[in-house]
Amino acid sequence: MGAPQVTYDDVVAARELLAGVIVQTPVVHSRVLSEMLGGPVHLKCENLQRAGSFKVRGAYVRIARLTDEERARGVVAASAGNHAQGVAFASGLLGAKSRVYMPEGAPLPKVEATRAYGADVVFAGHTVDVALQAAKDDAERSGAVFIHPFDHPDVVAGQGTIGLEILEQFPETGTIVLPIGGGGLAAGVALAVKSLRPGIRIVGVQAERAAAYPESLAAGHPVMVEPTSTMADGIAVGRPGELPFELIHYLVDSVVTVSEETLSRALLLCLERSKLVVEPAGVAGVAALLDHPHAFEPPVVAVLSGGNIDPLLLSKVLRHGLAAAGRYLAFRIRLTDRPGALAALLARLADLGANVLDVVHERVAPRLHLDEAEVLLQLETRGPAHCDEVLGALRRDGYKLSFG
Repeated sequence: MGAPQVTYDDVVAARELLAGVIVQTPVVHSRVLSEMLGGPVHLKCENLQRAGSFKVRGAYVRIARLTDEERARGVVAASAGNHAQGVAFASGLLGAKSRVYMPEGAPLPKVEATRAYGADVVFAGHTVDVALQAAKDDAERSGAVFIHPFDHPDVVAGQGTIGLEILEQFPETGTIVLPIGGGGLAAGVALAVKSLRPGIRIVGVQAERAAAYPESLAAGHPVMVEPTSTMADGIAVGRPGELPFELIHYLVDSVVTVSEETLSRALLLCLERSKLVVEPAGVAGVAALLDHPHAFEPPVVAVLSGGNIDPLLLSKVLRHGLAAAGRYLAFRIRLTDRPGALAALLARLADLGANVLDVVHERVAPRLHLDEAEVLLQLETRGPAHCDEVLGALRRDGYKLSFG
């Protein structure tokens, strides 16, 4: 590793710059995760940060360090949402005009919040990587300063201030688990923490549908992968940043991936048990703890990196999380098309203790015989064992069930 582009002293200086601008977010104990891991687990709540995520830290440091002449030219950025809001918010505080490129289909609340903070929003492509290139092209044409979401020393130093806070708020920390997209957060936290406590283990987490770091680390350099659809839009980055990659390569102990199902279970757990609204990317660390509870040495701090979630997505993810936890069940069932058949089925479900959330009753379709009807049922159940009990009882009663 050559001369570092960002140092521990840069992180300390960034913290001084951020004093009075950001909030020191709380570190809260999670009893359910502590019981699961057999030791203390705490959550660093950057979902409660100004503008809803950790991104404002790096964005503010970067823009604050521009010259007056550079700020007068304005700034341009690219983001799926959180960096967009961070740049817009920081630009407003520092008197710079901002323009942000976002992928088509970016969550509407993130788009509207970015505009509300004063930025112009331009849509480009369907991925963060395409939007990034569009923002860079704009900067070359217009003379505006490009504010990279993760690949800049000032941004990495700003994100690293989270590491300093964790060590002060929970000095017993043995392991830090946090999301990785482009890598700015993990790189900054690893730099800050390892400079003071090299024995602390740092684990990065990616969505398995957008996991560029495992391949890149295996190759020894950043590798481009094509992210597929993932609910964790905030970490769906196809290629690691050069600077974060170098720091992560040397300082992060391991990078793991998590499934969409586990992300939704983690989001549900944070909402139900910790009363915290967190976006899917923000719960990646918690998802890793759910997947591999014995792989992490307590005391553990999981960084909740953001809380900017579209309410429509939240309702879908909650349903997904309930299904993954065995508390939501959807299936089709064939009935004889006669009076009372549907009522008898619903009465049977009531006897079994299943709560019916929705019923769609279809009597005319090419796949049905003349004497058949089909019902699409959505049920709330008490867990996996109860799901098995309900389905087994219906099958024993002679009902024909199908899924999908």
